[in-house]
Amino acid sequence: MTKRTFNIPVESFRKIPNPYKEGPSSVSQMYTAICDVKDLPEDLIDWMETNPRKQNTNSGVAKKIRASLVEGKDFHLLNRGILLSANDVTFNNYDSTMKLVFTDKEYHGNVDGGHTLMVILENRDDLERGQQFVKLEILTGVEGIFEDLAAARNTSTQVQDKSIANLRDYFDIIKQAVSTEPFKDRVYFMENDDGNIDVGDILAILNMFNLDTYPGMDSCPVVSFSSKKRCIDNYIHLYEQYGDNPENPHVKMKPIMVDIFKLYDYVESKIPEYYRVKNPNGKYGAISGVTTPKENRKAPVSKFYEKTLSHGSPNGFIYPILGSLRALLEEKNGVYSWKCNPYEVLEKIGPELVSITVERSRNSGNDPVKVGKDSVNWQTLYMRVMLTAMGN
Repeated sequence: MTKRTFNIPVESFRKIPNPYKEGPSSVSQMYTAICDVKDLPEDLIDWMETNPRKQNTNSGVAKKIRASLVEGKDFHLLNRGILLSANDVTFNNYDSTMKLVFTDKEYHGNVDGGHTLMVILENRDDLERGQQFVKLEILTGVEGIFEDLAAARNTSTQVQDKSIANLRDYFDIIKQAVSTEPFKDRVYFMENDDGNIDVGDILAILNMFNLDTYPGMDSCPVVSFSSKKRCIDNYIHLYEQYGDNPENPHVKMKPIMVDIFKLYDYVESKIPEYYRVKNPNGKYGAISGVTTPKENRKAPVSKFYEKTLSHGSPNGFIYPILGSLRALLEEKNGVYSWKCNPYEVLEKIGPELVSITVERSRNSGNDPVKVGKDSVNWQTLYMRVMLTAMGN
């Protein structure tokens, strides 16, 4: 475990009270601080893995930040600041110093405002002390929701990439595949589109079944869970390489795309039932990450076909189980096809796949996020499906 402590002189510091007094959300804490740009630690650039964007200090955005920093005033008001995730935060009243503790590069560091950080570090030598300040927002206890946090705070790059791809007709492969499905008008491909299904989610799901990238169990599509942005980038890269020619894995996948979306909903709806097969006295709704509809509230529905669900299951459970069905695919005559019926396989070993996944979560601190990122779990489920398909 890598541990790093930063002591930062600040002009102001405040802890924002958490409105949740109990439950999983009560562990998260929020702090805000204002510091002189001269006092921003240089070594923060070593903790950038938590930011899903690549920083380009020659971009138009970076140039605007630089102009505001060097030429303008009130930078801390005009710039949205830097968001950090930390293991711990303390404040020393005697010398107005904020202490940040980072312990895990996967969860701690710069989450948003990477361009602001880089521009400040590159240009602050041109400034006088006391000339410009920057706002810092620090969150602790967010490891369990980190992927959602990073995605929510870093949407603009994804939106830009998706919008450009849509304008270039890159998504026509998907649009054609779902053209007769009831959810086709609920998929949004670019900013301000109507709909509640992000094409980024679709690309992440399809990535699980890319036989060209993941031909066996040696490599697993964990990135489908851990980084929607990378799945978008991978799709765009493949389209720019192959276009809509038969060599494009997504063209090969086109005949089974709708099958995949139907299987997603099937897995999502059957997980609670499969859990009870192995745990007849267990309460699926009591498992960390699972949501149970409250009385007089609308029940959750499945992602694509909006079928009523008894419980909402975390993606950390759904994705590895769904992704294991890649073991049932083969490439034949230039297209992907099923070697055997995936629904029959699920009816045989679905309860076992769910049991393995839930137990893995319990052994990982009851954290579905860790399960979603656990390549060993993905491989275990894949192997079980593969053996079943072979008749074992």
